[in-house]
Amino acid sequence: MSESVRRRRRGAELENALLTAAWEELSEAGFAAFTMESVASRAGTGVAVLYRRWANKDELAIAALGHYGRDRPVVVPDTGSLREDLLALMRAVNEGRAGFITVVSAAFAGLMSSSGRTPAQVREGLLADRPLWSDEVFRRADRRGEIDLARIPPDVLALPFDLIRHDLLMTLEPVPPERITSIVDDLFLPLVLSG
Repeated sequence: MSESVRRRRRGAELENALLTAAWEELSEAGFAAFTMESVASRAGTGVAVLYRRWANKDELAIAALGHYGRDRPVVVPDTGSLREDLLALMRAVNEGRAGFITVVSAAFAGLMSSSGRTPAQVREGLLADRPLWSDEVFRRADRRGEIDLARIPPDVLALPFDLIRHDLLMTLEPVPPERITSIVDDLFLPLVLSG
C-alpha cells in the first residue's frame, strides 16, 4: 500500500474526528449552515458514517457541543476554602467557556426551531450523566464543616453558575471579575452560611 492511501479510522478515533469536525463546522458556519454533508466533508468521510451514529443534524450538533465541553474540562480547585474554591472554579469556567457559550447560544436558536427543544432540554442533553464540577467543591466544603449540604436546596447550589451562565449568554463576553466576586460574596455565601 502506498503512503497516499489513508489509514481507516475506527471506534473512538473516528468518533473524535467526527465530533471535532462537527464542532468546527458549527462554530465557523453556524447552525443554519451546519449540515451532515458539510461535517462529513470536513471530517473526510462519507455522510453515511454520520447517519450511523446520529439520526439528524440536531443530534449531531448536541453531541458536538457535549464533546467540546468534555474534551476541555475545567480543573476543580482545592484551596481548602469554599469561597476560594468557588471563586477559582467560576473564574476558570468564565475564562474557558466564553467562546463556547457564544457558539452554544447561536446553536440554541437553531436547535429550538429545528428540534422543538428548549435551552434547558439541550443543556440536559449536554450534561447527561456527567457530574457537575461544583459538586466536588460543595462535598469538600461539607466535609470540612463549612456548609451543611443536607439543608441547602439544589437551586441555591446552582445559583452561582446559573448567574454566570446568564451573564455569559446575555453579553456573549466574559463576566467581569468583580461580578464573579459579587455573586459569591454578596449572593451565594450569605445563603449557604446563614443559620
